[in-house]
Amino acid sequence: MIQILVSGLINIETTLRIDGFPIDYFPVRYPFFGINSSVSGVGYNVAKALTVLGDRVHFLSLIGRDFAGDLVFKALKEAGISRQWVLPEVERTAQSVILFDPGGRRQIHTDLKDVQEKPYPFGVFEQALQGCSLAALCNINFSRPLLQPARQAHAIVATDLHAIADVDDAYNREFFEAADILFMSDERLPCPPEEWARMVMNRYRAEIVVVGLGARGALLSVRSDRFSERLPAVATRPVVNSIGAGDALFSSFIHFYHSSGDPYLALRKAMV
Repeated sequence: MIQILVSGLINIETTLRIDGFPIDYFPVRYPFFGINSSVSGVGYNVAKALTVLGDRVHFLSLIGRDFAGDLVFKALKEAGISRQWVLPEVERTAQSVILFDPGGRRQIHTDLKDVQEKPYPFGVFEQALQGCSLAALCNINFSRPLLQPARQAHAIVATDLHAIADVDDAYNREFFEAADILFMSDERLPCPPEEWARMVMNRYRAEIVVVGLGARGALLSVRSDRFSERLPAVATRPVVNSIGAGDALFSSFIHFYHSSGDPYLALRKAMV
């Protein structure tokens, strides 16, 4: 069984269905069955998806010593994810509110509380990394000090930068520099995705770059093959909303890539 380390955010997520953007002001709305709350966050989504796919996951995260933290532990148990590496090291668990419309567009409001100021205990990370051949290190601050040690341990380092607009982005620079596999969205790119992928490959060391294109599919760039082409999206059922779509693509890709070593096969399978 493949063993993968995941380091990333867990939060309590509330989604709200709206009629469309921009939102017209009205003092009270009643979107029956349009408001839902659950345990989520990029790290949790990735860990859960990899567990469902059959991988053994060592999931690292920081949560609060609060009622929401209790909900997190319950969700981890239900998902079959070990709570060993999920530490109640902050006062309050992060939260998010996501507005989404019928066309799939969404707007995310994330309150990280004090998670960005708290490091993950390095000794615990070293224990969790043992036996892991791939580290999915999400771009949250407590993952930052883990990047180079993961590389030094010869683990494949994968990260998703999400909506990014600057190849010299200061917040994400260390993730750019360390990753073997880089994922990102085209939502805020300042240029066509092909040009963006070339810039990333020229500037950084990543072997594989994937740019999610939403309903238009994804762009795959592979350094060793000098390959960069778009793969069309696969329609399997009507889209309800796009929340978590990028996390699902990233998780599925690293699962299939790590088991096969074939980025082309991995992305085709991840897109179904």
